[in-house]
Amino acid sequence: MKLAIVTAFPPSKVTLNEYGYHLAKHFAQNSEIEELILITDYTQEKKQIDFEAPNCKITVKDSWSFNSYKNIFSIYKSLKTSKPDAILFNLQFMKFGDKKIPAALGLFLPLIFRIKKIPTIVLLHNILETVDLGNAGFTENKILQKVFNTIGSILTRVILQADTVALTIGKYVEVVKQKYKAQNVIQIPHGSFETPPEPNFDLPAGSKKIMTFGKFGTYKKVEILIEAVEKLRKKTNQELEIVIAGTDSPNTPGYLDTVKQKYKRVKNLTFTGYVAEEDVPIIFGESAVVVFPYTSTTGSSGVLHQAGSYGKAVVMPNLGDLALLVEEEGYTGEFFIPGNVDSLANSLECIVEDEAYRKRIGATNYKAACSLPMEKITQMYLNEFKKIEGKKLGFKYANIG
Repeated sequence: MKLAIVTAFPPSKVTLNEYGYHLAKHFAQNSEIEELILITDYTQEKKQIDFEAPNCKITVKDSWSFNSYKNIFSIYKSLKTSKPDAILFNLQFMKFGDKKIPAALGLFLPLIFRIKKIPTIVLLHNILETVDLGNAGFTENKILQKVFNTIGSILTRVILQADTVALTIGKYVEVVKQKYKAQNVIQIPHGSFETPPEPNFDLPAGSKKIMTFGKFGTYKKVEILIEAVEKLRKKTNQELEIVIAGTDSPNTPGYLDTVKQKYKRVKNLTFTGYVAEEDVPIIFGESAVVVFPYTSTTGSSGVLHQAGSYGKAVVMPNLGDLALLVEEEGYTGEFFIPGNVDSLANSLECIVEDEAYRKRIGATNYKAACSLPMEKITQMYLNEFKKIEGKKLGFKYANIG
């Protein structure tokens, strides 16, 4: 099969670039894929193709830019000239921009290529029906929230014109089927990026690193983590280090610089900036616990799946998609009240003061991650493409008869 994937891709800073990397890696290593065409966003540095794919040709076509009004045309041109057998779109609603028109235009592409009879699947990482627009940083204005929801419903109907829409959480599938009466919606779980050999659950010597990972500033706020660890330092004899790994959300440029300035007197506080793919195992491996300082959620958590892959204990709010993943996929952790510093400090204390408990959580999360490796997920997409192709061929032969 000659498969095209429309996605952001490292070293891009656009959302879902890490997921695009791991999709590409595991598709390229699947014997059914003869050529993989990556329709990616423009980056100054070369794309990070650092994985083995001995039997698969990989073609990279830089074709779009965040917030460009031309994306729909440039992506269309790249796909048309590539002549793929099938197309997978790795999407969320703000994938092509945080301005309304560029963001919306890109979402029409799956419809266009379905009309052109090319099997098309959209992997949609979030649905607006489950997003708290205020907490997620979109808008606090109730009237604007209604406008966003109306636009989101229209765009969801557009996306549903693809052959298949894959959602990562079962609850999403229920909501979309019920609201839109859609029959082409399936669940394909997020999956775990890597499944290393069972980790050593012991920690490196020295301070215990409490780490958070992501793009911060909207519904991911690190102040609560810093203040919770400061409280914990006064309560325990533990030597604790705070590691904030990642960058600003595109919607809140300058956020982390403001936090650095505000907490410059806090000891053992590290801001790593962007974490390259090859450094991800190191930063997770050195961590005692991974924290999710969220006030809302907007999709299945890649960070939770990564934490599971490396056998890490986690502390998270019991809300939204994180709660659903715990229920559906078997992850576990300590839970805290969103936005409550004391609650987060207490949850962290339970883990950093009890080594056996920390290891049990890590082992449970590793087991959950192993149940859904990325090679299994990519095979699920290939099986769905075969079903789509079979339906198209059956329709064609029915017409001939």
